[in-house]
Amino acid sequence: MPGQLAAPKTLCILRLSAIGDVCHAVAMVQQIQKQYPDIKITWVIGKVEAMLLDNLPGVEFVVFDKSAGISGYRDLRRAFKGRHFDILLHMQVALRASIASLCIPAKTKIGFDRQRAKEGQWLFTNKRVEPLEHPHVLDGFLGFAQAIGVNIEEPTWNMPLSDEDLLWVSEKIATDKPIAVISPAASKVERNWHVDGYSKTADHLSALGFQVVLCGGPTTVETLLAQQIESQSQHTLCNLVGQTTLKQLLSVLKLAHLVIAPDTGPAHMAVTVGTPVIGLYAHSNPHRTGPYYYQHYVVSCYQHNVQQQYGKPLAKLPWGIRAKGSQLMSGISVAQVKDKIRQLIADHYPEIAGDD
Repeated sequence: MPGQLAAPKTLCILRLSAIGDVCHAVAMVQQIQKQYPDIKITWVIGKVEAMLLDNLPGVEFVVFDKSAGISGYRDLRRAFKGRHFDILLHMQVALRASIASLCIPAKTKIGFDRQRAKEGQWLFTNKRVEPLEHPHVLDGFLGFAQAIGVNIEEPTWNMPLSDEDLLWVSEKIATDKPIAVISPAASKVERNWHVDGYSKTADHLSALGFQVVLCGGPTTVETLLAQQIESQSQHTLCNLVGQTTLKQLLSVLKLAHLVIAPDTGPAHMAVTVGTPVIGLYAHSNPHRTGPYYYQHYVVSCYQHNVQQQYGKPLAKLPWGIRAKGSQLMSGISVAQVKDKIRQLIADHYPEIAGDD
């Protein structure tokens, strides 16, 4: 379907966070680059996310520090002084992002359609993408590429992986076994599965012949969760929680044979490097936010939870509505996760034994 605007020569993208969302945005950017190889792209991005995407081919990054307050907006305005873009793709609905968009000089500013333009985003744009009924976040982003005339193809990624980071990971893990990564912690504690589930899953994977690697950030919550999983497991795990940069983590995910994670950034990072993911979902709709190419391996009690909480079938609830509660992830059983492991191995690694 043709877009509504002519191809720009200069393009600015405003998408600050989060890790999973910027991974989705990379697929959109690279579709634009494929059709318009001479386009000059500048991306306004958050500090943490920039660490992951640094050296992404053909993209200039301008980091916006949302924690800097008013000075962050001043820095952004200063960075764009004397510059002008043909088009701004305003891809984040948070009000702080919309305020940041005022610092970006562009005649045409494209935002979400009115239904998705939360927090008054529509007030800061003069063009909108086509509305979609029930999109995955990535498909919603691809609408921005379509709006500037890009013919949408199946999403692919070319992530900025370095030989140095891949070598570091191979030396750190140092095994000839297939690698299974468990990234147990999400940004919100209630999205984390329980220690018993993770440790029993780790033992199951170890018994199948995998080297299990725990990954995550350096926060106290993530560190303690990994330590508890490690201490409760009957097998030796490789605990890299808090020990990797984002690029090293991406390299770990690249070398892995499978990844198990709740609704968190590393699940989407794994998708970008072609590693199958078993997603664990209880609060958000995996058809909207799940690992894009691996929906069939998701273990989810989301539909049950939202229907129970709101008293309506899922089809009659707003798209993307979240279930609330601190114990919802307990609705996921170890048996369900083991079954998805069996399916994934049968689909991708039939040479690996799949029985207990």
